[in-house]
Amino acid sequence: MIMVETQKSSYPALVPASVRLPALFQAMPEGGRRFWEFFTVNIRNANTRRAYFKAVEGFAAWCEERSLGDLAGVTPMHVAAYVEQLGRTHSKPTVKQYLAAIRMLFDWLVTGHIMETNPAHAVRGPKHSVRKGKTSVLSADEMRELLAAIDTTSLLGLRDRALIALMGYTFARVGAATGMKVGDFYVQKRRGWVRLHEKGGKVTELPCHHNLDQYLEEWIAASGLGTEPEAPLFPTLRHGRLTDRTPLPQANVHMMIQRRARAAGLRTKISAHSFRATGITTYLQNGGKLEIAQQMAGHESARTTGLYDRRSDEVALDEVERITF
Repeated sequence: MIMVETQKSSYPALVPASVRLPALFQAMPEGGRRFWEFFTVNIRNANTRRAYFKAVEGFAAWCEERSLGDLAGVTPMHVAAYVEQLGRTHSKPTVKQYLAAIRMLFDWLVTGHIMETNPAHAVRGPKHSVRKGKTSVLSADEMRELLAAIDTTSLLGLRDRALIALMGYTFARVGAATGMKVGDFYVQKRRGWVRLHEKGGKVTELPCHHNLDQYLEEWIAASGLGTEPEAPLFPTLRHGRLTDRTPLPQANVHMMIQRRARAAGLRTKISAHSFRATGITTYLQNGGKLEIAQQMAGHESARTTGLYDRRSDEVALDEVERITF
């Protein structure tokens, strides 16, 4: 019988009621507690927590199908076999993420004296090297067309234009943009600045491009949010009106972007992340420095920022046009 401490009810604020402890971790009384601590104490990012739980849950189900119901019986060959099977149905980045989640959980169990060794430690994942990101990028002309096509005679248009411009001009992730409060846009040295709360607890403060400064000022003035510094900067609008102070959900942002792109006649398939890549690429095309782009984007390394640099796309297009028949 599982001890109460291993149940999801011990962590009501972080573990959804529908989530159950996988059978693989039920045999050892303290194993369940340590399992939940890995996700609730060790992992702070909600998206990472969700992705890692899915990976571990999948491995536990795979073990259960093979009548492997005890952590003590898991060997490196079991983990390797699971990774091999995943490789037939999942992309290499997904397989690497699943293996990383399993390896990190077992490390956590080893340091908690639940397991003696980590069976995933020596298992190698598939080789995967990325030199250029896959995120779709808009040209500067397309970005201008998109912003110009938004009808700003309504609150909805003013909000959407300000949000899209913010992601393009500051390289902000959609989560950082929708998480902004009105007080995160402020005036300093006669110029508007934005404060972005990015992944990993990073806080980035940047001066606004003059266009972004104007768009944000117009949105705040029209919405009347200027006197509410703690209100969300980009709230949900109901029937085109500001009725409450609920932050705009990320899913709604993605749907809005698709709607605005269609209205502007853009054929490039874009997402919220496209504005981050578009901003970085345009900045570098105009003589910007990679290390400054890295700082603005809040990346740990310039290599990560380089994945968003799509200047080579134009070089490739120029060369292709040399092929004349």
